[in-house]
Amino acid sequence: MKPTYFHKSVMVALPLFSAIAITSVIAADDKIEINPPAADSISKAQGLEAWSRIYEVTSHPRCANCHTGPSDRPMWSGPSYGKTREHGMNIQAGASRIGAETILCSTCHTTKSHDWENANTTNHAAPRVAMSWSLAPVEAHWFGRTTQQICEQLRNPETNGGRDMLEIAEHLNHDLILHWAWSPGANREPAPYSLQEHVNDILMWGVASTPCPED
Repeated sequence: MKPTYFHKSVMVALPLFSAIAITSVIAADDKIEINPPAADSISKAQGLEAWSRIYEVTSHPRCANCHTGPSDRPMWSGPSYGKTREHGMNIQAGASRIGAETILCSTCHTTKSHDWENANTTNHAAPRVAMSWSLAPVEAHWFGRTTQQICEQLRNPETNGGRDMLEIAEHLNHDLILHWAWSPGANREPAPYSLQEHVNDILMWGVASTPCPED
């Protein structure tokens, strides 16, 4: 039996969260609201519609290029790269996922905590965010995977960092590398929809008990 991924304590608190939105300042004026729908208010069909949009995001190059699973090689794919290939310059993130064994991701992906409007405006320059750049954990394998595979991975606490859907939404809210996916700059194609819409879909999918297409 597939479990529900809002913890019992969270389910009880949902009406409170519905009334009082959790907000967080991302950059200059960017704010995200974490406002789950009421328990049992989202049907399986609506949950699957939300999942289809979530998959568009997770499989998009802005997200999937660094979710390479067992491989420690970031990928270059999407319109701005011309063809799909491994990250140039023989970049290897190693078991550390930050390049500690070879060359740190932060050597090129330097952080920048001011002048955000100009942080990622130069074509072909390494993207910059105000936190350490890294590959996603090995178990968060998205690149080249099917909608069913990613769906099962994302709803399973053993492969999603031990999070329920509310905690995944909160993770999206504070991880600045994820925020960059929607405003990558330098002629890069952003992830589809918006970060707020993606958070909303995650919460809808969670309330619908995280259905997957082949369940």
